[in-house]
Amino acid sequence: MRALLVVNPQATSTTPAGRDVLAHALASELKLEVLLTGYRGHAAEATAQAVGSGVELVVALGGDGTVNEVVNGLMVANRGAAPADPWAAPALAVVPGGSANVFARALGMPRDPVEATAAILAALEARRSRLVGLGRADDRWFTFNAGLGWDADVVAEVERARAQGREASPWRYAGTALRQYLRQRRNPPAMTVELPGSEPITDVRLAFVSNTDPWTYLSGRAVRTNPGASFSTGLGLFALRDLGLPTIAPVLRQILQADGDPRARHLIRHDAVPYVRVRTEEPLALQLDGDHLGQRSEVEFISVPEALRVVV
Repeated sequence: MRALLVVNPQATSTTPAGRDVLAHALASELKLEVLLTGYRGHAAEATAQAVGSGVELVVALGGDGTVNEVVNGLMVANRGAAPADPWAAPALAVVPGGSANVFARALGMPRDPVEATAAILAALEARRSRLVGLGRADDRWFTFNAGLGWDADVVAEVERARAQGREASPWRYAGTALRQYLRQRRNPPAMTVELPGSEPITDVRLAFVSNTDPWTYLSGRAVRTNPGASFSTGLGLFALRDLGLPTIAPVLRQILQADGDPRARHLIRHDAVPYVRVRTEEPLALQLDGDHLGQRSEVEFISVPEALRVVV
């Protein structure tokens, strides 16, 4: 089987020595090519080119940003749409190499890169894989989470910190989220959310759209906004109409519980919908899978079932 190993050499927990060990292990069973990414978008471009040349498996070694790029490259290779027969399409495998590794953990992959590589090889030997649904916003695909506003502002600030050489640790995300909350809570932007078969929901102050549960981790602890969401059920919406402390404090406590099932007066939650449309009067920051994509005043998030084959 021809395979491409896409490595982000800047990923938090990826080292040259570790990369070489993993590449050697994969090359023992696969016709392996290795690509070290050098710029934003490189993984997506290389994946699309490799699939076009006949590669059957792409292994992403890096964080969720690398995985997102590889997924988008796989979809670009299929002319931007989900494959007609995903079981016959090139597959994805993920070796966690970032700080959060949300998608890999949601798939149940081992957190240790060596153990994850061994699990991938065992799955290939047993010809074991599964189909997962993806989310799509505009012309971009996402694997676990998207949002406008607060969370996207957090992502943008963390990206700026990383550009200055600071580590994108879970605690940096938490601290940044707190600062952004304190900045926005007095006058948060208003959004209108549309769901299938419902009247538009106005005066929404916070909106997360998730493709699985949990959609992130804080120092190993799962954050559970939509416990009924999964890769096979559609998108989850978690929206708040109020950002005051009397609302935020109990909701935060609920989503950080192991069996979290958040419910609150100002909370709007749906765990399985085919699409979510969000409109704002002023453009807000947009993020997909922790990647800041600029600003939008209207976005439609669409669930695409069984869009991707993953080796697990």
